[in-house]
Amino acid sequence: MTSAAQPLPKPQIYVDADACTVKDEVVRVGERHDLIMHFVANQWMRLDDSPLVNRVIVPEGPDAADDWIADAITDRDICVTNDIPLASRCLEKGAKALGQAGKPFDTASIGMALAMRDLNRHLRETGEIRGGGRPVSRKDRSTFLSALENMVQALLRQSL
Repeated sequence: MTSAAQPLPKPQIYVDADACTVKDEVVRVGERHDLIMHFVANQWMRLDDSPLVNRVIVPEGPDAADDWIADAITDRDICVTNDIPLASRCLEKGAKALGQAGKPFDTASIGMALAMRDLNRHLRETGEIRGGGRPVSRKDRSTFLSALENMVQALLRQSL
C-alpha cells in the first residue's frame, strides 16, 4: 500500500522588526496567503491584530532578535531584514532572506554584502563617511511587495 506524499508545511515569515519599515507590507502579503508572521523585537511594537501576527519580544541584547530568528527559521521560511549577518545565518539554514528595499539576499551575493558592510563600518569609524543608508522610498516599498509576493508564491508552488 502506497501512501500519498504529505504536503510541505506553509512557509512562515520572520521579521527583524526593531527597525523594520515595511511591517504593513509584510502583513498584506502574509494575510493574502494565510501565512504566520513572526515580528521579533526587543520592545513592544504596534502591529495589526491579525491572528496570523505573532509578536515576539526578546530580552535586550545585541543579537537577541537575530538569535531567536536564526534558531526558529527553517528552509521553508522567509526572513525580512536589513541585517546582513542575520540574512547570512538564515541562508545557511536554507531559508530565503529579503531586504526592506526588496533586494533578495542569496548565497552568491551574501559574501560581497558582508564585505561591503564591514568596509562601510570601517569608513564610518574613521570618519570617511557619515550616517547610515538612505530611507526606504515608495519605489522600494513597491519593489519589496513584489519581491516578497514572488518569494511566497515560489515556496507555495514547492508545497504542491
